Amino acid sequence: METLILTQEEVESLISMDEAMNAVEEAFRLYTLGRADMPPKVYLEFENGDLRAMPAHLMGYAGIKWVNSHPYNPERGLPTVMALMILNSPETGFPLAVMDATYTTSLRTGAAGGIAAKYLARKDSRVFGFVGCGTQAYFQLEALRRVFNIEEVKAYDVRKEAARRFVNHCKEKGIAASAKLIEEVCKCDVLVTTTPSRKPVVRAEWVEKGTHINAIGADAAGKQELDLEILKRAKIVVDDLEQAKHGGEINVAISEGVIGIEDIHATIGEVIAGLKAGRESEEEITIFDSTGLAIQDVAVAKVVYENAIKSNRGRRIEFFRI
Repeated sequence: METLILTQEEVESLISMDEAMNAVEEAFRLYTLGRADMPPKVYLEFENGDLRAMPAHLMGYAGIKWVNSHPYNPERGLPTVMALMILNSPETGFPLAVMDATYTTSLRTGAAGGIAAKYLARKDSRVFGFVGCGTQAYFQLEALRRVFNIEEVKAYDVRKEAARRFVNHCKEKGIAASAKLIEEVCKCDVLVTTTPSRKPVVRAEWVEKGTHINAIGADAAGKQELDLEILKRAKIVVDDLEQAKHGGEINVAISEGVIGIEDIHATIGEVIAGLKAGRESEEEITIFDSTGLAIQDVAVAKVVYENAIKSNRGRRIEFFRI
């Protein structure tokens, strides 16, 4: 038996945002219904970043993603995030594929944001604010474009050049866009935060009633992007409660006793499965706390692998003597 090897270039050509959104939405639903297994994420902490092991089993496949997060890597000419996925047969444990997961990490995170906004944002949302204009902002935009008619984008980044590039990208997509002060960006229907901040960058007084927030950046203990007062006012939906309370947007608020577990409304899977309500009024502020789950990674890896088999893509390697 041979293992399929797929490079980043091949992976990018083997899955679309629409396919990723469908796969991730189903993964959230299955996990909530007890039809997926996902042990806790394991961290190896370093001075300048970390490595994470993320295993899961669902949809007839098992897999593990090995991914880093090193914020200062761009100064060394390396990506902040690099990842590999090993996709296995649950029946035999055989490694069916080893593939790049750097692209799919960004893709599935964007897909989750689009899905969350579908259930939690106002249906007539037209103005979208982006705090942080790095790579993930582009994936969030692509997912959100599939759910909403985006009429205007407001962008802010501490790096003005990053904001300018994102604005130009939006214009190329036919969307009116401009770089603005952060407080002006927060006056929107849907706010997307994708920064690595360890202190709040969005203040409560900037967020209006009816806003939905995709809080994407906080993915480790001590990280936070939102003023704690926002969390106290909002309906909070997480991707996974255990991960979120230890490393998501709610982790600081939970550890400081500002909010409790009882203040978390639901997981996104519970909302998708119809077990809990999503948005219930035009006035409420909603937050999706995205930490990134291994079930998402296996779900999109399944699509990539099956599309590769159908199209005879990739290179096969015989790792073992059988």
